[in-house]
Amino acid sequence: MTLLLLQMVVVLLVTLFCGWLARKLGQSRVIGEIIGGIVLGPSVFGRFTPHWSAALFPQASFHSFEILSTIGLILFLFLIGMELDYEHLYKQRATAVMASGMSILFPFAMGAILAHSLRIRFAPHGIGSMPFVLFLGISMSITAFPVLARIIEERHMQGTALGTTAILCAAVDDVVAWTLLAVALALIGHDGGSSSLPLRLLGLVVYLFSMIVVVRPLAARAVKYLQANDLPLEMLGVVVALTLASAAATEEIGVHPLFGAFMAGVCFPRIERWQTAMRAKLDMLVSVLLLPLFFALTGMRTRLDLLNGSTVWFWAGIVLLAAVFGKMGGAALAARLSGQSWKDAVALGALLNTRGLVELIVLNIAYNVGAFSPTLFTMLVVMALVTTMITTPILDMLGVKSAERTTQSEIRLPEFADPNRP
Repeated sequence: MTLLLLQMVVVLLVTLFCGWLARKLGQSRVIGEIIGGIVLGPSVFGRFTPHWSAALFPQASFHSFEILSTIGLILFLFLIGMELDYEHLYKQRATAVMASGMSILFPFAMGAILAHSLRIRFAPHGIGSMPFVLFLGISMSITAFPVLARIIEERHMQGTALGTTAILCAAVDDVVAWTLLAVALALIGHDGGSSSLPLRLLGLVVYLFSMIVVVRPLAARAVKYLQANDLPLEMLGVVVALTLASAAATEEIGVHPLFGAFMAGVCFPRIERWQTAMRAKLDMLVSVLLLPLFFALTGMRTRLDLLNGSTVWFWAGIVLLAAVFGKMGGAALAARLSGQSWKDAVALGALLNTRGLVELIVLNIAYNVGAFSPTLFTMLVVMALVTTMITTPILDMLGVKSAERTTQSEIRLPEFADPNRP
């Protein structure tokens, strides 16, 4: 316990400082928090003071640290799902469907094109071509749902058309990516101890049906029955418990607990005073204490010191260009075809190009099952960090400025036009 508390003190101070510095430099706070984790990890702290690093962050202590930080991420994604605007979602349905599909297809195709060249140079011995293509394509096409949500929250875009569409596309992207990951794991002979692929898909369908058709209407009826103006403390506890249960259900299915937390937020009744109360009671604890632990923990597991040599940097650049043009190009083209202006389409593509932590999770899975070598793993980590870092500058160049904090019904983004509006 003493070690865990001391780790939390160090991580919070370092990530708060790096997050503040990132904001001063015009970046999202989450970028600073990830870099803070890298500074505390083997690339900096572990390299220059290995004995202190081993004493403060021994590998055996990461389990409790990870559980605590993941709980914070689950609560954060519940808050994001809770603020999903159904009206904007309906208006932007054509853009969301097309953008989510093409933002997966284009970068996955880029990964498939590069797969042969990367496999003969950097793949571990014995990995099959099909599993390697799947793992590389997933790494290219995934969107960092929690990081994207954090960027949208920092820019106060939760209730805007652009923010709502980006959140929906990212959710669809990650569901498809995790499904493809299950296929890849099945092909390579590793399922992580979870259920088989058909049972995973069946369980996901049953879960989504239960949440949308059963849980959401029951929640709406419960609100009418309670007829409470304020959110009672007991109801707050029930909501948090149901959120954790939903996350546990998706974890058991074999998808990811974050999707369960997001779906719990989607099913939360759309009562503005309750939504405001939930955010006021949970946001401070999650954003200040728990969520930085997750970003820092992931950063501490990143080994940037493995990049060396001009050949590795050349292929890292090729991977980065393919990832950016595939993801942004696919999403932007789909948004443009659905009736958006080029400015709005590129803004959506820039948001979906955010890879960050979910990418790092996928890369760690691929590395653990022997699909990626340490060198290729590090190249893809660099790609994930760079694509996340360029999101905010692109949005600023396009004129998508941070809005002032307002109520959800008051938040609008004029630049992201409704295609159905004259």
